This record gives sequence, C-alpha cells and structure tokens, in this order.
Amino acid sequence: MVQPTLLGDLRRRVAAGQIPHRTVKRELRDNLIEKLRSSAPLFPGIVGYDESVIPQIVNAILSQHNFIILGLRGQAKTRILRALVDLLDGEVPVVPGCEINDDPLAPICPSCRARISEADDDLPIAWLSSDQRFVEKLATPDVTIADMIGDIDPIKAARGGLQLSDELTVHYGLLPRANRGIFAVNELPDLAGKIQVGLFNILQEGDVQIKGYPVRLRLNLMMAFTANPEDYTARGKIVTPLKDRIGSEIRTHYPQTRRDAMTITEQESWVDRRDGLTGSKVNVPTFVREVVEEIAFQARSDQKIDRRSGVSQRLPISCLENVVSNAEHRAIASAETDVVARITDVYAALPSITGKFELEYEGELKGADNVARDLIRSSVRNVFTGWFDGVDTHLVVEWFDMGGTLKISDTTGSRELLEQVAQIQGLSKLATHAGITASDSAPLMAAAIDFILEGLYADKKISRTDEWRYRATDQPGSSARVSEPFLDSNIALQQPGKKKNYYN
Repeated sequence: MVQPTLLGDLRRRVAAGQIPHRTVKRELRDNLIEKLRSSAPLFPGIVGYDESVIPQIVNAILSQHNFIILGLRGQAKTRILRALVDLLDGEVPVVPGCEINDDPLAPICPSCRARISEADDDLPIAWLSSDQRFVEKLATPDVTIADMIGDIDPIKAARGGLQLSDELTVHYGLLPRANRGIFAVNELPDLAGKIQVGLFNILQEGDVQIKGYPVRLRLNLMMAFTANPEDYTARGKIVTPLKDRIGSEIRTHYPQTRRDAMTITEQESWVDRRDGLTGSKVNVPTFVREVVEEIAFQARSDQKIDRRSGVSQRLPISCLENVVSNAEHRAIASAETDVVARITDVYAALPSITGKFELEYEGELKGADNVARDLIRSSVRNVFTGWFDGVDTHLVVEWFDMGGTLKISDTTGSRELLEQVAQIQGLSKLATHAGITASDSAPLMAAAIDFILEGLYADKKISRTDEWRYRATDQPGSSARVSEPFLDSNIALQQPGKKKNYYN
C-alpha cells in the first residue's frame, strides 16, 4: 500500500483504521503481541535467555514500562536494546524538516503547529523508518544537560527577535530528537548525578524542561538503559529517585551451559577463514571448542579472578579466533590443505585470554599468564574427563613410564606428529573416543592425539617441564615414576613455538 504524502490523506486513512496512530510504547506492545501470537522469534541471536531474561523483557514491554538491563560485561545488554527496533512499525509519518520528528496529527513543536495551521490538509508529510527511530547514547562523565535534553540558543533568539523563554529558541538535545522512537542509554551510572536528575520528568511526567525556562515538550518515546552493577561503586551510581522512576529492572547472566556458550561463540567468532588468502578449510573439533568455552566457566569461579568484574563471553570468542589463527599458521608452515585446531593452539592463544579478566591479589602475585595456563589445564581436565570417563589409558601412561620420550611443538605438522606417536601402543585407538576414526584426515587424527596427551597431562598422569616437556608422574594407584625436569637448549633454539616434550 502506497503511503500518503499529504496530511489530509493521512487523516482519512487513520480515521478509516488503515494506518494506526498510537504512542511508541503502545506500538511496541501491539507488535510484540503479534509476534507472540505467531510464535516468531523475539530476539534473534540472543542465546540462553529464553527462560530467564526474555520473559522479563516481554513483561516490561507489555506493561509499557521504561526499563533498565543490569548485567556484567559481555552479557548482550546492548544487543538486546538494539533488537527492540524490530518491534517498531516499518515507518511512521512525521512533519518534514522537524528536528524532533513531530507527529502531524498531534504536533508538540510550535513551528510545526504553525505550519499545520497554515497549510492544513495540504501539508506535505514525510515517513521515518524504524532504524531512524532508535537513538543510542553511551554515557560518559563529560555528558551535559545540553547534550541530553537541550539548551537555549541565544543566537536563535537574537536572529528571530524572540524572548529566551520562547520555544523557538531551543537547540534540542538527543532526548527530544529521539521523539517518536526509542532512546537507549548505555552505562547509565557513568552519567553525572545532575544529568540523571534531568531525566526525572521524562520518566514520570513524560515531558522535559529546558534551562529552567517554562519550555515543556510532551515527548512520545520509550526509554531503555543498561548498567553494570559493578559500576555502582567503581565509576558512579544510579541515583535512587531515578531508579524509582524506571518501570522494570531486568538482570542478565552469563551462559549457564557449555552448549549455549558454544552456540554464542560460534555465532560471534570469525572462524571461517576461506577468504582467498590461505584457501584452506578450517575445522575446529568439538573437544577444542569445549575447552575454549570451559576456560570462561573456570575463570568465573576462580578465586584468583575478581568475580565482581565478571569474565565476558568475549574471552572464548577472541580465544577461538586466536586458536584458529595458530592452526592456520601451522598449516601454512606444514603445507597442509586442511586447518585443524588442536588443544596446544589454546596455549598459543594466551594473549586473547589474559586481558579478559581482573585479578585478585593472589592472582596478581602469580601473574596473568600463569593464571591463564592454570585455567586452560583445568579446562582440559574437565573436558577430557567428559570424553574419556572410564576409558583405559594405562598403555599410553605405561609407555612413558618405560622411558618413552616425545618432542612435539605447536608448529609440528600432522604427519610428523603421527609418525612420532606411532610407536605408542594403544594411542591411536584412543582417538575413537574423541570422535575421530582411522578414516579421518591426518590433521584431525593429530588433533585427537594432541587432545589425549594434553588430557593425560591435565589429569596428572604425565607431566611436563617449563619447556612443555611431558613425562610420567606419580598418581595414586599408578606405578609411574617421576624423574627430575631437565632443560634442552637445542629445543629452545628450534622454536618459534614451544616444544611439548613427553618423556620419562
């Protein structure tokens, strides 16, 4: 249906019920109800909130509330706000040229009222798309009232010969310019207290006042905020009267299952590297993905890491991208056509891990790199236990106990690795428990072997020195013995990548 271009046509279509005329909050409510009736997805790309966060958001919108989303870093708060645009109508009519997107049928701007009074039904109208009706502001301490609400412009007053209290002298801020749409404020506690006070009227009475003059605008908009609870004391706080005026407070959380976390990481990470540069196919085995996700789960419960700051989902996303990059590097150096990630690539991804958490005092003493390595080791142990629970690995441990030695680097090619481990009885057979069979490619089999060796190390059945030199170790119920660690200067010179040396 062609949209009307004149005010008279718009009035007739609205009167006939062909075009809805309603407030923004009513518009969001009605469109949400339609989606609920049709079972359409409400927030595509938001994973793990179906039973917790999304029902609360639905209730807030159905109640026509302004709301705030509270959560730690990396919990999709901003993405949820931006997804609200999908609940807006495709287009709404506005008075063309108006700074605050005035409604032709209920104007609040004095200049628009004058234009409509003069032209009446012949006034041209414009249409504003849903994307243009979303205004987002990142709160920072330097934001002023003028930025948010507006200010009196003396130049406008002088040029027009107007009193300063005249509404035509106002230079509008972001809030009035969001009229007829959604106004989102990220990190609300970062706003200075007096700026937060300036939001009182719009949240309760639905209007704004400019510069102390009796200039009032009855704005039609929906307001949504985000905040990190940790920021209440770290950088600022939400003033109590403002919190009281926000209709609903919704709390987010980190993924509660590894499966949900893997879905988010797969959705957000850049893993498909078929960009014409390497021409290789990327394969990240499931056990590698699980280890990457488990690192975040381990970090969120580690006493050496500040839990109040949280550990963002960006950690596994960045880590997985680095893991794939290291696998790419190895494939290029080894002239392999397939890029297959290994557990050792996770250790090479330390730079993508150490910057994603804040350390407590004990962690500071130990150092971020050592804390990250401990997280990887405990993550490998948990994942390895899940894949190999009840599986007999004594033949492999026995081989090391008998004096066997392996020297493997994260840059070792697949065929070279398989040649070295061919002498270990029962090792290749264990790969089937990692979902890899003899018919799979050499890079996949090498990844499974690497997983088993790392798992045995994490499970303390073999151990290694600082040069990643693995050996048999004492374990209750095991006859394996521990020898003193030693250094190999030749190995150190051979790197680019660190050597993992399995030995007795």
